[in-house]
Amino acid sequence: MDAVKFTCHLKKYRQLAGMTQEELAARVRVRRETISRLEAGKYNPSLKLAIDIARAVNAPIEAIFVFE
Repeated sequence: MDAVKFTCHLKKYRQLAGMTQEELAARVRVRRETISRLEAGKYNPSLKLAIDIARAVNAPIEAIFVFE
């Protein structure tokens, strides 16, 4: 079975929202390293975290996290 390709556009939407990684991490109650790993596409978020992040940066979840 092939791995699903995961693309994360979080950095773009975080910057548009005027937030640092630290600020976003505090808002969604995770470590800054988690945000860094998400932005690098090295971490697949839980549904709850993905929803919390989408709400925090005011962007559609499917625009931030893209699975192909």
